[in-house]
Order: sequence, then structure tokens, then C-alpha cells
Amino acid sequence: MIATTIFLGWLGGQEVIIIAIIVLLLFGGRKIPELMKGLGGGIKEFKKASKEEKSEEEKDKITD
Repeated sequence: MIATTIFLGWLGGQEVIIIAIIVLLLFGGRKIPELMKGLGGGIKEFKKASKEEKSEEEKDKITD
């Protein structure tokens, strides 16, 4: 969360628009939804693994 705030603090509106145009030119309009779907799936997997690890740590603390 903090990293996102810091990163977005460096970028203004014009920079975000320029980056969006470059991404659109590089990947094309049809490929972007596919890329975002893959990115979203990766984030979900990361969160799931993180939650599983936390629950395992809590179980270990309870059994100790």
C-alpha cells in the first residue's frame, strides 16, 4: 500500500496517460484485457498463498 502511494506520488496525470498510450501501442487493444486478467490471477494467487502461510503460522503458535 505504501509502495503504491509512493509510486503514484511520482506520477502526474500526463505521465499516466503517456504510459497508458505506450502500453496500448505495444500490446494492442485486444491483448490488454488478457494481460490484466493474468495479472489479476497472479495477485489472487499471491494473496491466497500469503493467507495460507499466516494461518499455518497461527496454528503452529497455538500448538506450541
